Amino acid sequence: MFGGITDPNAVRYIGGGLAIGLGALGPAIGIGLAVYGAMTALGRNPEAAGEIRSTMIIGAALAEAVAIYAFVIAIIILFV
Repeated sequence: MFGGITDPNAVRYIGGGLAIGLGALGPAIGIGLAVYGAMTALGRNPEAAGEIRSTMIIGAALAEAVAIYAFVIAIIILFV
């Protein structure tokens, strides 16, 4: 299927896989830590649930945006 590691098709597939794989690793860890921190804060101060939840959702959305950017870059690498 591929002629070797220097085949342009093989390099594109490897590059696309690495882009989305490594690009999604950071946001996954960040969202996990954000949810952990929010649950800890809710356990200590349940009265502030609304404020904690909204702040956590905004932070998770910003972290998820990085994964979306990595996905777009992987698609560009594969198809352009």
